[in-house]
Amino acid sequence: MTVPAPRPPAGRYGPEPTDARRRLQRVALALLVAAAMVVVAWMGRGVLTDPVQWRDVGFSVDSATSVQVTFEVTTRDGAAATCRVQALSQSYAQVGVLDVDVPTSPTSTRRVTVTVPTVEQAVTGTLDGCDPAP
Repeated sequence: MTVPAPRPPAGRYGPEPTDARRRLQRVALALLVAAAMVVVAWMGRGVLTDPVQWRDVGFSVDSATSVQVTFEVTTRDGAAATCRVQALSQSYAQVGVLDVDVPTSPTSTRRVTVTVPTVEQAVTGTLDGCDPAP
């Protein structure tokens, strides 16, 4: 035998919710979830359709005055791009910077290696970013 759960006195915690109010709450929640999904899809579309994508591959400190940086650039239809490569010191100071023009290519992904001149010893070389060429 089951005993029904005790109910608080009527009106103690505000008016009793009606079926219409419960339906309205469910519809509002569904609309909120749908709006959130639209925002996430819109943001994801922006990331996936970025005209230039890049990634660091590696670096090699050649001397106290230069560092070699290797990176990959992917563009739509092999379009040209401009990338900024930087060399950083042990204290994360930028000790060298180089803007690199990546020409058009029949392939969409290209691997590029450049030598960045530095004003003092660098401990790393990295790609700061790429943009479509003007």
